[in-house]
Amino acid sequence: MKISANEIKPGMLIEYKNDLWEVVKTQHVKPGKGGAFNQVEMKNLNKNTKLNERFRSNETIEKAQVEEVKYSYLYSDNENYFFMDTKTFEQMPISKKILGKKGNFLTENLEVSISIYDEKPISVELPNQITCKVEKTDVALKGQTVSSSYKPAILENGVKIQVPPFIESDDEIIVDTRTIEYIKKK
Repeated sequence: MKISANEIKPGMLIEYKNDLWEVVKTQHVKPGKGGAFNQVEMKNLNKNTKLNERFRSNETIEKAQVEEVKYSYLYSDNENYFFMDTKTFEQMPISKKILGKKGNFLTENLEVSISIYDEKPISVELPNQITCKVEKTDVALKGQTVSSSYKPAILENGVKIQVPPFIESDDEIIVDTRTIEYIKKK
């Protein structure tokens, strides 16, 4: 399906230069002289390389035809995570490389959306916000300004993030799975 270069958004999958690319960032630029363009940063899903490309407003790009299916997380082994289709109950193994750090946020029966391209899983979309328990964090120092100071914390799943000074060990917090950042205390 062809789309205008102005319609390219982060997270979108496009076919470009005979390969599959995930859009990481976009910036619409309208210089004083010349036509407007969209500066796009993309990541190749097959080779794991990055590319910065300028697309003029009048260009069209091929949007990848991707099927999204709801799956439920079951378990993992040394190389794969295993998911079950919530309608057909078929199981699908997905390489741990595809999820990367986001795999740490998987919990049993968590519902995810898996993107399938040419009958192969290419990405796993977790819920945008997940509740996590803080396993360990430093004590806040008195006199620090609250607005700018964050302290390191380790979550129960082993992920390290920055949290505000009032967060303590054993607190439950909500984390954004897209950016792996603290959102709020639960």
